[in-house]
Amino acid sequence: MSRLFLSRLFLKPLARPGRALPTVAVAALLAGTAVPADPAAGQSPTRTTATYDDWTVRCETAPATPPAMPQRICEIFQTQQLQGQAAPAWQVAIGRAAKADPLRLVVQMPVNVWLAVAPRLVLDDKQPPLALGYKRCMPAGCFADAELGDDMLRRLRARTEPGRIEYKDAIQRDVAVPLSFKGFAAALDALAKQ
Repeated sequence: MSRLFLSRLFLKPLARPGRALPTVAVAALLAGTAVPADPAAGQSPTRTTATYDDWTVRCETAPATPPAMPQRICEIFQTQQLQGQAAPAWQVAIGRAAKADPLRLVVQMPVNVWLAVAPRLVLDDKQPPLALGYKRCMPAGCFADAELGDDMLRRLRARTEPGRIEYKDAIQRDVAVPLSFKGFAAALDALAKQ
């Protein structure tokens, strides 16, 4: 993907067509946190990625005004694509809009979801799931998110077996999408260093 997933979460691009804020920045807008304006015309953000098994760390540094204060936003993510489709069927990202903000888990699902039932992250059948809240649906998909507290981060870090994202589709069928935790702890450690 050419831009951060978190940037496409909830809002249309700011200022220039084809430009979007990083996904975590979009979540910050929904929470009322300030987000920097679009970079000046002609300047492109710098993007970097690093892969840790099934998770990828993705960072974007946008040129800023004044130039001494560039905005860097990073996230870790995992995607799943269906055969024959270019776009992800779903995507999970974890990041924050600012260093002082809590980490947020953001899930992009297909648009054919049943909005009356919130999606959830299930680690196993012995522990309570993490409830997510739908935020917005748009042609690219429906988005749900949740804040990740220290206890949940410890649980995620300790995972060796896959978990799953559960939701109901538009005709109220249960859908469970597997979520690998292979490389998660290393990716989360790399994110913390950004």
